[in-house]
Amino acid sequence: MTDVETPPAAEARPNPPRRRGLALKRVLTPLGQVAFLALLLALWEWGLPHLNVPRYLVPLPSEIGTALYNGYAHGLFWTHTWVTLKEVLIGYGIGVAMGIGLGVMVSESHFLDKLFSPYIIAMNALPKVAIAPLMVVWFGQGITAKVLVTALVAFFPLLVNVTVGLKSLDQEQLDLMRGMTASRWQIFTKMKFRNGLPHIFAGLEIAMVLAVVGAVVAEFVGAQQGLGYYIQLSLALVNPAGMFAMLIILAVLSYALYEIVHRVGQKLVFWQGIHRLGKDGV
Repeated sequence: MTDVETPPAAEARPNPPRRRGLALKRVLTPLGQVAFLALLLALWEWGLPHLNVPRYLVPLPSEIGTALYNGYAHGLFWTHTWVTLKEVLIGYGIGVAMGIGLGVMVSESHFLDKLFSPYIIAMNALPKVAIAPLMVVWFGQGITAKVLVTALVAFFPLLVNVTVGLKSLDQEQLDLMRGMTASRWQIFTKMKFRNGLPHIFAGLEIAMVLAVVGAVVAEFVGAQQGLGYYIQLSLALVNPAGMFAMLIILAVLSYALYEIVHRVGQKLVFWQGIHRLGKDGV
């Protein structure tokens, strides 16, 4: 009977010190972030009065916290947050549908690529702040104008990422599938779309963050409700605490929506890691 060599048990298991180091890093990183935020707020709260900065320019964190509490306790901020969130989600959905649909058509047709490219570049170069007043004039101060501006802002980065992702092919894999008589649909679903998913989700993440910006910009131009509207109102009433409270809500809202898209991407594109914005230069 011949002896069968088996790999050492140590090679089959991850290195325990390395695992402990990674676990410790996962714990210390959020603790460090919380500690840094606490230090920043403490310096802001106790250091700002010594700098003689007027309170109507920069409020104290305690005043911002009081404005946040009162706004949500009385239900006012809930209304404005829900209005902006609704505009973001509807506009984002429309922008995603347009970006993926046109991106697929452009990547699959050389003729459509040449046909639409000049118009896409020209439209993308237009500042969305300049488009928002036109939308308000055409569609009024209701939700329609805000949704359209949000969709336009989310549409272009996603379109670029979808096009780049679907065109980034491995020529050897493409030749292999053609040699196996794969249909165009099979090539698209089993190779192009699969390979392009990391780029697509990177575009979805960027589009989600920009969708919040688009909704707020549209509310700046003309609105009766929403976080952007309340920022304008706080500016007119010289209420810096309310303005800073709105900025905090927008930051938390943007991060929460981005985190949802990022985690969905990690689950669906499990064979290739989806990096966070800024980590891989996206």
